[in-house]
Amino acid sequence: HKTQVMLIQNPLSPAQLQQLHDLPIHWVKTQDALFALLDDLEQVDTIALDTEFIKRDTFFPILALIQINTGKAIYLIDAPKLYLEEFWEVLADIPTVVLHACGEDLGIYYLLSNLPALRNVFDTQIGLGFLTGENSLGYQKSLQETIAVHVDKGESQSDWLQRPLTPEQESYAVDDVRYLLPMFVAIKTQLTEQGLWQYAVEDCQSYTQEIFANFSTPDNALYLSVADYRDNREQLAMLQTLCEWREQLAKSINRPRTFILRPQALREIIEKPPFSMKQLSFTSIKPNVIRMYGQEILTLIDKVRKEDDASYPALLPLPYRSLSSDVQKQLEKAIKQHGQTLSIDETVLMRKKWLSELYAYAVAAEKPALSPWLSGWRKAWIMAEILPILDTVIANNPPSSEHETTAE
Repeated sequence: HKTQVMLIQNPLSPAQLQQLHDLPIHWVKTQDALFALLDDLEQVDTIALDTEFIKRDTFFPILALIQINTGKAIYLIDAPKLYLEEFWEVLADIPTVVLHACGEDLGIYYLLSNLPALRNVFDTQIGLGFLTGENSLGYQKSLQETIAVHVDKGESQSDWLQRPLTPEQESYAVDDVRYLLPMFVAIKTQLTEQGLWQYAVEDCQSYTQEIFANFSTPDNALYLSVADYRDNREQLAMLQTLCEWREQLAKSINRPRTFILRPQALREIIEKPPFSMKQLSFTSIKPNVIRMYGQEILTLIDKVRKEDDASYPALLPLPYRSLSSDVQKQLEKAIKQHGQTLSIDETVLMRKKWLSELYAYAVAAEKPALSPWLSGWRKAWIMAEILPILDTVIANNPPSSEHETTAE
């Protein structure tokens, strides 16, 4: 079931397009120019924001450019030349900051600002999810389907640190924010008409909190993103140790995590823990990594083997997919019915990972705090309809600590 509601209803008029093309463009290359911009930003209620950065070969992204549209002018901030601490602080105080697919942009914000999670972001990709049932529409397609504007995305992987930028790069960077405000207005109008605006605003805030939480994950919890509920406790301990080591090494040499160990290699190691360099070579780990760090990896694995198993991490909770097909059908029916009531696609209303979180919540003796996604506008419905289904299953067939009763 897909709830397709919108798509091109009010394309921009020629006059509106001309007005957007006539917006002045200012480069911000000095600290004084940045301070002048900050004074202007303190007077506006809504801006569009985007960033360009380099991250292909480094652990820490290199911020190359910040693009801002205030509705009156477009600013290109030459980030490598400037001290940006005050900029991040001012950004947090603007009532509404509009981005599209904001995950990586906010990751850079949290890395460089050392400030709390933003609460003023509206992600147009999330807003469009409520209207189209599609959770990951790209910027190019989103513009086409809301305001009938086409932009070229050919420069996305170019060298954003080069100066001067090519005319094509500058045009690309400007277009990334030139049309973002009118698209935001179109999305807000339709969300408001359908009574979905506050839901979308709350989900944008939940997403910014999730990004902040992921960015702030302690090193000893990074293994959870790679772990599987079928892993035994020794495997989880090995995974925890390897992920913590990989994180510290990646930061120290400023290389991507995957330069050291990809998720596939981590899985291969814990599924058949090697005892020798030869056995390690049978994995998908790159030969140069084995040569440089192979003995260190073997030492870490051996250390885990010798540890008291009481120190190993607990087993992961069973996922939603481990429930019987009948129970899954009950949940899917409840989700579909509520989605139709709200005119929201069920994939926007409830995701599989949230169902797994709710199953873990239902099983837990001491109830953990629910994620922001589930503790806001969805919560009353979840408590009334979803958790009773899970509670009935657990009452009739409580899962054992060793995942014996319901695991696949």
